[in-house]
Amino acid sequence: MPPSHNHTIKGIVQHLQHEFQGLKSRNTLLQKQDLLGFLFFSISCSCIVLSVYAWKIEIIPTWFMVIWIAFWTSILHELEHDLIHNLYFKKNKFVHNFMLFFVWFFRPLTLNPWIRRYWHNYHHQHSGQVVDIEERGVTNGEKWSLLRLLITPDLVLGFLVRFKRIRREILEEHKKGTFSDKDLKKLSQTIVMGLLPFGIPLTLLFYAWITLNITSFFNLIEINQYIDIQNFNYFVSPVMYVFVIPNLIRQFCLHFITSNMHYYGDIEDGNLLQQTQVLNVWWTWPFQLFCFNFGATHSIHHFVVNETFYNRQLIVRKAHEIMKAGGVPFNDVQSFFRNNNYHPKTAK
Repeated sequence: MPPSHNHTIKGIVQHLQHEFQGLKSRNTLLQKQDLLGFLFFSISCSCIVLSVYAWKIEIIPTWFMVIWIAFWTSILHELEHDLIHNLYFKKNKFVHNFMLFFVWFFRPLTLNPWIRRYWHNYHHQHSGQVVDIEERGVTNGEKWSLLRLLITPDLVLGFLVRFKRIRREILEEHKKGTFSDKDLKKLSQTIVMGLLPFGIPLTLLFYAWITLNITSFFNLIEINQYIDIQNFNYFVSPVMYVFVIPNLIRQFCLHFITSNMHYYGDIEDGNLLQQTQVLNVWWTWPFQLFCFNFGATHSIHHFVVNETFYNRQLIVRKAHEIMKAGGVPFNDVQSFFRNNNYHPKTAK
């Protein structure tokens, strides 16, 4: 890494840390991190549960409940991310793990968070590299196509259609020594256990639900000869509306933003200036709504990892001034057309 980059990165980190410290000194409530984390957690979970009850007694329509849950689960994602960095109840493992379980339970299509912790920490060490399992899992570095669009929200489908190629690339990195035996063992565990007991069964159930209802609606075959579709929907549709469809919406928005704001492939390992861009161009706002403004705030996290998601929101304007002055890219939408590469010269 050029010495000038090291100097610039240190300057950005110091200025951001100064902003965070000033924010918390002016607002002493922000120093009660455990309390605030549990408050956001409680409100989010309660809003989801209450909306399901309101839907059940027909106060709100299905479409509103789905959108409402998608929004609140975006906050649960931010809480999970903070919990992975041990920002809440670090000394109280019971409460910490209680929160970690329920942010997973309400977002059941996601990776087991205890397993994700390994890959998220690895992501910070090797962001944008071939071995960045977390970001590659959500399509970072893939050529934009209809296939990428389809697999963006779906971890199971994305794994199945890319398994052979990514396996070959990872084994090549293992041979070169850039992916250790420990990493390879953890990856095998992730493949087998990472989306159980929730993700894989619910994904398969979703595709079965879609297929059966399309078949029944268009009367393609006499489906009622084989299954009572009304009885099937009575039990399965609520699961789809509460747990699956809201999270597919949320995951599409989050994965679209994160996979395109992270650079891939042609960046120096560990160079924070090249890892991310700020992606908050006006047309991304429908996506930002369901990933809690991730495109505008996540780059801040790469420079200062030990601050909460709500603090990042509170300093975002000043943080952008600091990062822009330091050369962090903003709204580099051309990277979409070069497979998320950092350097324009690599465009094909």
